[in-house]
Amino acid sequence: MADFTHSLWGTYITIVTIISILGCLWLLLALRSKKQDPNQPVKTMGHVWDETLEEYDHPLPRWWLWLFIITLVFAAVYLYLYPGLGTHSGAYAWSSAGQYEAEMKKMDAKVAPLFAKYLQQEIQQVAADPAARAMGEKLFLNYCAQCHGSDAQGSKGFPNLTDKDWLYGGDPATIKLTILNGRQGMMPPMAAAVGGEDDVRNVANYVLSLSGSAHDSIKAGFGKEKFAACAACHGADGKGNPALGAPNLSDKTWLYGGSIDTIMETINKGRSNAMPAFKERLGEAKIQVLAAYVWSLSNQESKPAQ
Repeated sequence: MADFTHSLWGTYITIVTIISILGCLWLLLALRSKKQDPNQPVKTMGHVWDETLEEYDHPLPRWWLWLFIITLVFAAVYLYLYPGLGTHSGAYAWSSAGQYEAEMKKMDAKVAPLFAKYLQQEIQQVAADPAARAMGEKLFLNYCAQCHGSDAQGSKGFPNLTDKDWLYGGDPATIKLTILNGRQGMMPPMAAAVGGEDDVRNVANYVLSLSGSAHDSIKAGFGKEKFAACAACHGADGKGNPALGAPNLSDKTWLYGGSIDTIMETINKGRSNAMPAFKERLGEAKIQVLAAYVWSLSNQESKPAQ
């Protein structure tokens, strides 16, 4: 019903459904009242298969009719108890979302003691616990791997969590805060700010020069002055600003790719990226364990020797 927002759609579906059930019931009762005259030969429907196999006009067997009637009664009871008649929520007010929430609350209550003890520990201490790290890995595979990959090395537009390059900072508290509240990253289109198409190419070459990547040194020289429009976020030296989530442009780690065309596309069109908040979905105790696992991915020294 989500696609049909007008209230009349619910009424329309309710009426059609009820009429359909009553119509089927009437048809079955009409067939039930039909009697065959034993003194008259049974008529055929005119359909013949394999030369001698004919279809006769016999009424349905009583047991078959009652089976259909029982089905209709079941449908009526079901539609009274559960949603199905337009906007009617049913006597039980059941919904798949409600059942999911109830099952999640039941499971959370069951596993809460397993996670609660880690909430009292420092994230580095949690990361050194093999049992906690195994729990964190399962949480990561369930909630984070869809974007960051099962190996946590990310992909285009999704950060690699196994290196030391962080947009907002890679300390334990910041990682936990990111998972709790999510992040909204946005770079506005900068083509107008730096100039025309040639200036965009010049700035892109200057950006490449900051990390020592292959570039046109002459165009990079022209782009250095225009880069001032980008320095407010990325800094005059291009080393970024974790407070804003502005990436470091002086290394060779690229979120969307480090080719000249990709950098020009970023300058021309900007970028927008979002990570959802997990505070309501997971709760702080689970996030403590998950943050410890994520932190351990780029701090292998936190793991005890096997």
